[in-house]
Amino acid sequence: MINKEVKLSEHFTLGEMMKTKVKGLDNTPTHAAILNLKNICENWLEDLRYSHNTLYGDKDEPIIINSGYRSQEVNKAVGGAKNSNHLTGCAVDIRCLGIEQAIRYASILLDIADGTKRDYDELLIERSPKGTYWIHFAVRPKENRRKTGFIQT
Repeated sequence: MINKEVKLSEHFTLGEMMKTKVKGLDNTPTHAAILNLKNICENWLEDLRYSHNTLYGDKDEPIIINSGYRSQEVNKAVGGAKNSNHLTGCAVDIRCLGIEQAIRYASILLDIADGTKRDYDELLIERSPKGTYWIHFAVRPKENRRKTGFIQT
């Protein structure tokens, strides 16, 4: 049994990186996937949280993760891409309160990449037909593409 309370960084737990709306399917990450999630949390999400709260927030506003790791079964159930970065723990979907917050998050993540000289694989602002926004952000251990864009799902 995996301990979902394990902290991957100061403000992010393994449990929130494993959560899914799909019920009844195993969504337990591999050790390698946990290390990838830890990298995103420590090297990107903590900086995003700090920078956003310093510039726009109330100093303790959390970054909410809609989706992180996905098992093959969960990924298929949610209609994810067959080669999704979520399958290896290399991607997170970050909840946004609207387009303005999505643009702010994206700008901060780009600044982090430029300032640290670290690459990311995908930085996509996505919008559902219902009008909800999120940031899909992915970082691979190697061969990052720096793919950016806007997607209407």
